[in-house]
Amino acid sequence: MSTVERDAPRASASTGISGLDDIMAGGFTNRRLFLVEGVPGSGKTTLALQYAMDGARRGEPVLYVTLSETEEELRAGAESHGWVLDGIEIRELTPREEELDLDEQNTMFHPSEVELASITKLILEDVERLKPTRVVFDSLSELRLLAGSPLRYRRQILALKQFFSTRQCTVLLLDDLTAIDRDLQVQSIAHGVLLLEQLNPEYGSERRRLRVVKYRGVEFRGGYHDYVIKRGGIEVFPRLVAAEHRQVTTRAKLSSELEALDSLLGGGIEEGTSTLILGAAGTGKSTVAAQFASAAARRGQHVAMFLFDESPQTLLSRCDGLDVNLGVHVDAGRITLQQIDPVELTPGEFVNRIRNAVEQRDAKIVVVDSLNGYLNAMPEERFLTIQLHELLMYLGQRSVATILIGAHQGLIGSQMHTPVDASYLADAVILLRYFEAKGEVRQAISVMKKRGSKHERTIREFRLDGGRISVGDALTDFRGILTGVPVYEGPDRRLGNEKPL
Repeated sequence: MSTVERDAPRASASTGISGLDDIMAGGFTNRRLFLVEGVPGSGKTTLALQYAMDGARRGEPVLYVTLSETEEELRAGAESHGWVLDGIEIRELTPREEELDLDEQNTMFHPSEVELASITKLILEDVERLKPTRVVFDSLSELRLLAGSPLRYRRQILALKQFFSTRQCTVLLLDDLTAIDRDLQVQSIAHGVLLLEQLNPEYGSERRRLRVVKYRGVEFRGGYHDYVIKRGGIEVFPRLVAAEHRQVTTRAKLSSELEALDSLLGGGIEEGTSTLILGAAGTGKSTVAAQFASAAARRGQHVAMFLFDESPQTLLSRCDGLDVNLGVHVDAGRITLQQIDPVELTPGEFVNRIRNAVEQRDAKIVVVDSLNGYLNAMPEERFLTIQLHELLMYLGQRSVATILIGAHQGLIGSQMHTPVDASYLADAVILLRYFEAKGEVRQAISVMKKRGSKHERTIREFRLDGGRISVGDALTDFRGILTGVPVYEGPDRRLGNEKPL
């Protein structure tokens, strides 16, 4: 669709779900018929109720035709979300008890012919009486059974579409996809088609996603979008498209307030860039990230930290012991700590939390601790690396500095590796290593990569003791520190005697 069509005003009815409105460029086009498909449990009825309640809140007459649930069941489901369906006319067309009496059944015509005709008549009478602007049919599977044949079913749907097109109605048809032979003819009849999917990973809770299959005349946001169903209804997380957030960016340097560390990085990290901190367990990766966060908070900037592998209490306790004092800034609201449970959180919801931190709280630094927890805890998600690339592009365009933490497998030696290689995505890479010297395990820090600015290429000693973080002088007397087993090539003296670290 052209830009002119995209920007042209279009009368539409809100879906009642802000994220879905964003995906569908405003909602459902007025006076059109839409098909919502999904397996049982995917949230079709919940979506339809939110759509109907939005119309009722706006003072519109709304008709909800239920063919599969009783009105009592429908209201009980709404009550579980804390809803009251005031202003919505509910027409229950489930089989009545007397229809089970064999003596009352018509033997001259096929039962489906009689039932379909009577149901259609009742619906049309309600529409003429109420004159609704929004109508929901829940669900098509019952109409399909009553029609008896695919041809009659298609004709019935087409007749309903033509009838409602002259009544100024926006219609939602719900289909639970229980038919053995899926009929795509209804998709061709509908003005737009929305597909709801429910995925069941081998571990963890179910995942749900939706996709707009078609939408005539509208440039909708394509692809899959995660959504969740919780008390209060459906919440949709539109797929992040970094190209939609381009703006003038800044590249101001953000100091860690540790002179030696800033010197390694050529003055600090820059706004709009991503920094990957790599190292084995216990080398101080999270502590370095916390130092940047604390320094930014002292400057009055907001920082958002997302923790996968460590509880906020543990991080705060460790940092307090090193004079980083994250807790003071957390209490003041300058730093927000969010512990992430990836078993319960979809990738789309995680990205949405980051967007909220940036767009609502103006976060200048975002910390993801750790990348391994983010990627490895969702093994069945195939395109997380691509999603991470899109996320980093978005944060860069918003002038946000991103700090990613990645853990190496193993503790020491040349065979160490990371199960998640994101070094090509990051603008800067900080490497923390253990090494052995004179029978003692020491730590080293170096900057292996930094795009767009100069940085030191030296390897310095790194310490977390004495109640503070220390970055020492360059380890010029050793060769092979990055292997973990260096060779000493300096004068015969104990490491660090001349200049205490």
